[in-house]
Amino acid sequence: MLVLSRQRDETIMIGDDIEITIVDIRGDKVRLGISAPNSIPVHRKEVYDAIRRENLASAGMEPGDFNQPTKIGNANIGNTNSGIKNHSQNERKQ
Repeated sequence: MLVLSRQRDETIMIGDDIEITIVDIRGDKVRLGISAPNSIPVHRKEVYDAIRRENLASAGMEPGDFNQPTKIGNANIGNTNSGIKNHSQNERKQ
């Protein structure tokens, strides 16, 4: 993990398209402004985890079925499911 120190109104760049700006600092809370292309989903971690659990449940899968990061552009956004690939291969054999 890369750890950077920033002050209010300073920005961190991720690749060419994602900017994270420190908007406000109050006590132990930091407000971030995130500018990213619409094609890159941006969520708080707890929201991302809830979306992922819901998507997995809808697909009848479990988080343990995932094993590799998924990339969109230069950003890791989640995991791929080798189980889906293997399942599809098994279906083709039948």
